[in-house]
Amino acid sequence: MIFGEKKDKTKEKPNFDIEKFSSDGESGGKDVTKKFNYSIEEKKVLRKINIATVPFICAILFIQFIDKSTLNFSAVLGLYEDTGITGTEFSWLGSIFYVGYLAFQIPNQYFMQRLPISKYLGSILLVWGVSLACMAATKNFGQLAGLRFLLGFWEASTYPCIFLLISTFYRRHEQVTWYGTMFICNSVATSCGGLIGYGIGHMDGVHDLSAWQWCMLIWGVITTVLGFAYFFFLPDKPKSRWFHLTPEEEKIVDERTRDNTVVQNKVIKMEHIFEALREPRFYCYVLLSFLLNLQNGCVTIFSSQIIKNMGFSNLESILLNIPKGFSTILLLILAVFLSKRFGENGYIGAFMSIISFLGALFLTVIPTGGAMLVGIFLSATSPPYTLLQTMISNNVSGYTKKIFYTGGNLVAYCVGNFVGPLMMAPRYLGGMIGYMVADVLAAILFVYVRWSLATENKRRQRLKDEGQLPPQIDQREAVDLTDVEDLHFMYRP
Repeated sequence: MIFGEKKDKTKEKPNFDIEKFSSDGESGGKDVTKKFNYSIEEKKVLRKINIATVPFICAILFIQFIDKSTLNFSAVLGLYEDTGITGTEFSWLGSIFYVGYLAFQIPNQYFMQRLPISKYLGSILLVWGVSLACMAATKNFGQLAGLRFLLGFWEASTYPCIFLLISTFYRRHEQVTWYGTMFICNSVATSCGGLIGYGIGHMDGVHDLSAWQWCMLIWGVITTVLGFAYFFFLPDKPKSRWFHLTPEEEKIVDERTRDNTVVQNKVIKMEHIFEALREPRFYCYVLLSFLLNLQNGCVTIFSSQIIKNMGFSNLESILLNIPKGFSTILLLILAVFLSKRFGENGYIGAFMSIISFLGALFLTVIPTGGAMLVGIFLSATSPPYTLLQTMISNNVSGYTKKIFYTGGNLVAYCVGNFVGPLMMAPRYLGGMIGYMVADVLAAILFVYVRWSLATENKRRQRLKDEGQLPPQIDQREAVDLTDVEDLHFMYRP
């Protein structure tokens, strides 16, 4: 099909129906997600995309979470004894990972837009696997800190690349499911990592290596092998050869691209960046990411030690990460279900932030013992973070602008995860109070951002009703407009 050529639209587009935006201004267009009827042809295309893409998305998210969490399991597998580190130094090992993560954000923004994501991610996986495996040879804090920095440096590419692939391949209303799946993979990694960590715990002394050293070696080798698979087989374009699309199916992909508003473009547009910097919502998203990840940084690194302090043994504290992972999966499923059921992100994000608040509250007020596990099970902040990333993906258009928003989110993610573990020292109580305050502020910000999106939708609907909108551009996907430039773009609060 040649763009601009007039054809029968009913033959060209997949059969789906989007309910019109409400004009009462209160819902802010939230009912746009309520009714989608896919044609048989589009279902076939979506199935091809899922089969070729989803295993790669799940595998890299599983492995990256396991790799950075090896420190959590190593804490009760002999790391302290073999390296002579202190509790404060352990906190710094948790934090310094995110210094590396932060250091790579700007280069990552450039490489992500300039290089094929398959070749880029595959190469990154190779070097990060080697960095992790080398940690098995460390003898002191300095060596551990240097390799933790490098591990964070290389892992920094993961989330931005996967966020971008999801927003490129999937319609806007589909994306919340896949962002939820991303963090479900992290939770599966927590559960499986606990089970595998329990097994590795019994390898202590094999070939004169401690259990924590085997943990680093095994996962480092697995990561390196995955690098080759991603380099050669990861689909990274909407019409990737791995989808095996027919000419008719490529037309459906073109329609899906128009819906998700992501047009891959290797030209870095500075005007997109300046536009983002002028938007209050950008700073709200950044602050939200920082606040949510304070608690995440603590729980990711300290969960095994917190559980051990409840009176459990070393190996029992690792095994209890399994129900912790499952509880987070249930919370993520709840967040995704509510978002899709009500066509709502902002209010659901606020609700899930309050659940995280309750987790920190229970860890603070329940006396030491097994009952404190309730706090651990509710303290996950990945459910509200899923809603945060969904709001960014759904409501930011323009390729460079979307990458910049995602980069700002990831910078705040790094800073939050860096500061979070340090808040546990010197006083546990002070850290927990800080996490609770952060959760409440996050809930307030979710409501504010939701209100701002609904208000702008109301303004655009009024302009449309009054006939004051400019004509819609036929070749929007070729122009790469931002959400501000395209007044026909409606936000999804």
